[in-house]
Amino acid sequence: MADTPRRVRVLLVDDHQVVRRGLRTFLEVQDDIEVVGEAADGEEGVARAEELRPDVILMDIKMPGTDGIEALRRLRALENPARVLIVTSFTEQRTVVPALRAGAAGYVYKDIDPDALSGAIRSVHAGHVLLQPEVAEALLSQDAQPAPNRAGSLTDREQEVLSLIADGRSNREIARALVLSEKTVKTHVSNILMKLDLADRTQAALWAVRHGISD
Repeated sequence: MADTPRRVRVLLVDDHQVVRRGLRTFLEVQDDIEVVGEAADGEEGVARAEELRPDVILMDIKMPGTDGIEALRRLRALENPARVLIVTSFTEQRTVVPALRAGAAGYVYKDIDPDALSGAIRSVHAGHVLLQPEVAEALLSQDAQPAPNRAGSLTDREQEVLSLIADGRSNREIARALVLSEKTVKTHVSNILMKLDLADRTQAALWAVRHGISD
């Protein structure tokens, strides 16, 4: 008998209890998603993330005390592996863009359809980056100076991997597309980030768009 796939472990971080309850209600009916904990602000969220080691964190941006953006920065400093999906009621780019720069894997709005929310969780857990086109454009346009083009430092294979990262592919999907092992793909991704002096896949995707490496 095949092993049952491990469920995606999710932490909810939002200062409104009713929102957390609603998110939990949405997610508890999903066979492959497990809500492992909750937190009412960013500071508690970071502590719970370190304690519970969830796969995905649903994070509000605006919270009293430590907000979602600062919590993201702390999680990055701690090298916590959880993928963070921003769940916000704010649509302004000036609110969402800093969260993405701080390391979020994407964002959705609080009025999202339950099926779309569970799909977004699965997507970021698989390694995808959820960027709306207008937000990607804003991220690029906010750079005061163009980043130096270091594409020449990448091997042909690394450029292929980078192009697929920009296309939103997970490591598993890249491995299948290029007929490589996932371990080899992870090595290529690490080399790409090191060579381009980038922090994460979101920055890599944006770099590829800027320098015409994406399809």
